[in-house]
Amino acid sequence: MRRTGVATAAAALVAGTLWAGTPAVHAEDGAEGRASAAGLGVDLDTVTIPQLQARMTKGSLTSKALTSAYLRRIDTVDPKINAVLRTDPTALRQAAASDERHRAGRALGPLDGIPVLLKGNVDTRGMPTTAGSLALAGSPPDADAPLVTRLRKAGAVILGKTNLSEWANFRAARPTSGWSAVGGQTHNPYVLDRNPCGSSAGSGAALAASLAQVAIGTETDGSIVCPAGMNGVVGLKPSLGVVSQSGVVPISAEQDTAGPMARNVVDTALTLAVLSGDTARPSASRGLKDAGARPGGLRGKRVGLWRLPELGPDVDAVMTRTARKLRTAGAEVVEVTPPYQKRLAELEFPALLSEFHRDIDAYLGTRKGPRDLAGLIEFNRTHPAEQTCFAGQELFEQALAAPPTTDPAYRAMRAELKDLSRRSIDETLAAHDLDAIAAPTNPPAWTTDCERGDNDVIPSSTPAAVAGYPSLSVPAGFVKELPVGVLLTAGNHQDARLLSLGAAVEQRLRAWRAPRYLPTTGSGSTR
Repeated sequence: MRRTGVATAAAALVAGTLWAGTPAVHAEDGAEGRASAAGLGVDLDTVTIPQLQARMTKGSLTSKALTSAYLRRIDTVDPKINAVLRTDPTALRQAAASDERHRAGRALGPLDGIPVLLKGNVDTRGMPTTAGSLALAGSPPDADAPLVTRLRKAGAVILGKTNLSEWANFRAARPTSGWSAVGGQTHNPYVLDRNPCGSSAGSGAALAASLAQVAIGTETDGSIVCPAGMNGVVGLKPSLGVVSQSGVVPISAEQDTAGPMARNVVDTALTLAVLSGDTARPSASRGLKDAGARPGGLRGKRVGLWRLPELGPDVDAVMTRTARKLRTAGAEVVEVTPPYQKRLAELEFPALLSEFHRDIDAYLGTRKGPRDLAGLIEFNRTHPAEQTCFAGQELFEQALAAPPTTDPAYRAMRAELKDLSRRSIDETLAAHDLDAIAAPTNPPAWTTDCERGDNDVIPSSTPAAVAGYPSLSVPAGFVKELPVGVLLTAGNHQDARLLSLGAAVEQRLRAWRAPRYLPTTGSGSTR
């Protein structure tokens, strides 16, 4: 696997955060719903992993106390949003083992003792991994996905599993994001009748509600970054291949990746370093001057603004304010429109149909239950509980009839997709000498409606998703009560540079605020 320099970038972000003396995430004073943790002396909404580790090293905080605080918060807050499918009964034992390591001076790294939630499509030993479907609700996987193995080796506390859009939103033509037959409907913590976006809906909503320090999502196109944007948190879709695809319920090996989600960029970077196996920690790295986390970090950066006016005037106003703040910080912002987007939209879905049939059949061969896609289709037809929100499985049926991935027409289609998606980014970056492209991640959350389904045509995630390039969503602002993210996209395997830039953008925008769990609102868009 190609190294990304993430460990060095993460260490520099840590040094910058400690130098600045404040967390990279800022909550509004007096915001309702703040996640104070009695007895811990930390604000779960804003505390960062480096701050937690500093306290653990001093002995003024234990992983067991931190894990207990998050478990209590899941018990009290999650009934409002329904983001957590289940907690791991061994979580406190994992935390106690971390405390022993800290006391002995043998901590395994920045994630040792840090509670992590996993999306419900990531294989986890001894815990159900269902992709939201009752078809996989029987026996748990026999082994952890490699990314879970890396988290465990880093000392992270596996806190539990989050709900998701069933089959990662690749079952019905008009699905409802955040709904699964196993978990029901996840709600947006900011306004409870609004949608959390998919398919890593539970991971995004759980982080917004401060139910874990970090979470793992997965994406084929938009399924990490959209829930991050719509729930007001940070989400990174890494470059393809940086994180192992094995042991994750698939859609397409050509686009699928797991990635970290958190309430701030430094925690996101530290988690990616573990997920990618890039955990080298040279002693000099702590002294690096980080351009992302220190004042002036945007000076001289060049950012291309892709406005996407089809997301509405309120979102465009957020992007206008974002551009103004970046310019004030010394960045140069130029307006761009990446080419080839219409052709990418025409080709992506047919290619995914063929790839899903191939990859889901291979995955089902590792699990008990239906053995192939045809078996899944029959299961859904004969289990009414799979039809309680929406009955359709049109994508399953189309995938079953799609050409195989050995078909020359399919191969030509995927080759054109790869070429045009990479050119759309590379040519835009080169033509304007850009460090990154910035676009709105999401519209304001639409009202959740099983009968209507989603209104989520959001094109900003597609170029990076199809190209296999990294993209990072950072909170940008609000349309009244509803969060909007800014999506930063960079070139292939530029994950570390993107995280550094994202930290600078985050520090400048300071757009995060705690959710208020409003039952409904007339604000925002129902597009």
